Amino acid sequence: MEKFPDEASCRQQFKLYRDREGVICKKCKCTEHYWLSTIEQYKCKKCGFRTTLRSGTVMENSKLPFRYWLIAIHLLSSIKKPFSALELQRQIGHKFYEPVWAMVQKLRLAMGDRDSQYKLDEFVEFYEGFFESTKEEEVDELTGKKAAKKRGRGSQKQSKVLVMTSTKEAKPTKKNQKPSKLKYVKMIVVEDLKATTIEQQVERNIKAESTVKTDGFRGYSNIDRKVKEHHQQVIPAKKADKLLPWVHTVIANAKRQLLGIHHSVSDKYMQNYLNEFCYKLNRRYFGEKLFDRLMVAAVKFNF
Repeated sequence: MEKFPDEASCRQQFKLYRDREGVICKKCKCTEHYWLSTIEQYKCKKCGFRTTLRSGTVMENSKLPFRYWLIAIHLLSSIKKPFSALELQRQIGHKFYEPVWAMVQKLRLAMGDRDSQYKLDEFVEFYEGFFESTKEEEVDELTGKKAAKKRGRGSQKQSKVLVMTSTKEAKPTKKNQKPSKLKYVKMIVVEDLKATTIEQQVERNIKAESTVKTDGFRGYSNIDRKVKEHHQQVIPAKKADKLLPWVHTVIANAKRQLLGIHHSVSDKYMQNYLNEFCYKLNRRYFGEKLFDRLMVAAVKFNF
């Protein structure tokens, strides 16, 4: 609040990040621009096309003040746990909830876009998680009645999530300490748990030279086509948290955070909330630099 006390200082700060990351002309893809200070727009040196300060960033088409965005980025990056849009609305004193909610969702999309640029490596634990969510009830086309609700993997009340944790070997120094150290995490919401779907996600999110460890679920049978090694074994329920320790820890922590802050998360937006969880976890040692990294993600993200 002291560093950016007004709208002008926030706009100037955003421009500094925009200039540092570069502006790309939407018409000719040129990267060299003039800054027209009188109208606060970039003018392409090649074709003359003009780009507003918000255009091509997470703020495109948004009418909310720059200061709202910087406050949201600060709160999302400085607090370890999730931050609700309703609380953000109270903090900034905005009259309407919907635009504040949309702003936070866009920032979560930017977080997910940033993490999607990287792949996991070394030793990867791979598992499926089921997160409680709300979903529009399906209607039978023949009878016009609502489809019967299922249990287990096909339940309409749960979002199917593929959880991947990249780890490296470590020597335990304390009792009950895990035999490996967590590096990075990815959580991807999927429509189904078919072998082809899982194979596609492995190819997108895990490097080919990695070693992947899973349980005996038959949907994992084709993973060995995409990675260097695949260790698959039937794991009893009592030993699951011992043989695949990090994926179970991550799933438990993510569910606890969602339950404590957010309520009735829609299946449609579940990925956004998981983006925030993974983004913060993957940058847990960044400290105050997390604000800077999220600002860069916001500047470079475009729908």
